[in-house]
Amino acid sequence: MKLSRPVSWFLLAFGVWSWFIWVSFVKNLWNDASGLAFDAAGDPTAYFWVHLLLAVTSFLLGTAVGIVGLRGLRALRREKNPAPATSPAPPGPTP
Repeated sequence: MKLSRPVSWFLLAFGVWSWFIWVSFVKNLWNDASGLAFDAAGDPTAYFWVHLLLAVTSFLLGTAVGIVGLRGLRALRREKNPAPATSPAPPGPTP
């Protein structure tokens, strides 16, 4: 499948955006003082674990989507500037 330049940029930007948003969210979750993420004893709650799982999943999906976008851009660059053709190696002596 061939991706267009705008689609490739969008996928790459989405991957970067996903990391930015979810890293910020995890920092806020970790520093939560409202009692949602940690109980009175300081132990993580179900809210914490569910949202941490969402963040990890989003990190993985954001990475995968970003890699697809990056590979699309690299393929377009190679298509625009193809590598110079190399001459085949001369045949070696046959025993």
